[in-house]
Amino acid sequence: MKIKIYLLTALFMLILGATATKAATVVPITTTSLANYSKEELNKMSVEAKTARLQEIKDRVNEIKSMDKSTLTHEQKKELRAELREMRKEARAIHSSDGMGGGIYLSVGAIIIIILLLILILK
Repeated sequence: MKIKIYLLTALFMLILGATATKAATVVPITTTSLANYSKEELNKMSVEAKTARLQEIKDRVNEIKSMDKSTLTHEQKKELRAELREMRKEARAIHSSDGMGGGIYLSVGAIIIIILLLILILK
């Protein structure tokens, strides 16, 4: 009897879980000026091309910032936000591929462990 209850409960949970995944909708980006580069393409690009593309992104961001957004519809504002997100991703990809960005990130716990190890080694 317990097995039947467990099976029915599991079936009920699977049915409810499958219907909840349909909630999100994806808004397509309609701008064609964005160039999505792969890692190989970014590595092949020259430094001048990367800096030129970064300057194009900065100019477009400044253009969007200076825009009067009060006259835009909700859909146009959504498209602008999506465009800004894509440009941010592209700029980060260009920075990380060029070695200009990135860096080493250490958590507080890692720093404490390093300090403790140094104290133990140096004593």
